[in-house]
Amino acid sequence: MTGKIDYTKKMEIAMRNLISDILSNVAEKGLPGDHHFFITYDPKYPDTEISDWLLEKYPEEMTIIIQHWFEDLRVFEKYFEITLNFGDSPERLKINFDSIMSFVDPSVEFGLKFEKNNDVSSDTNNETFRDKQSPETSNTKIINLDSFRK
Repeated sequence: MTGKIDYTKKMEIAMRNLISDILSNVAEKGLPGDHHFFITYDPKYPDTEISDWLLEKYPEEMTIIIQHWFEDLRVFEKYFEITLNFGDSPERLKINFDSIMSFVDPSVEFGLKFEKNNDVSSDTNNETFRDKQSPETSNTKIINLDSFRK
């Protein structure tokens, strides 16, 4: 057997599956307690759908908040769909799990941050995500996958 085990890729897959599992539970049972989520993603990522006016407003990255008002959360293997309210205008979003740049639950100070670099190949996208910490995540414990890279 040749090659190496790509632990970074395996960790990234596990963390994205964790997000999928959490959202599946919320879709089934609702948000428990004070939990709420800030999800930052790349709105131009393949198989991600967003209205033209939102894409124009957030062309590079978009952060959604799943907290008080959301409808019809549906979770699939590679993406989730959700209806959120933007200025009294309900909008349907389709977000590919691979497009997620960060996932934060401030109620328990939990966060995940995903970064891609040129040595880690992705099956769907080799784009480099910026290293940017949003104000919502500044006091949150972030698991940075770079610490697992050689």
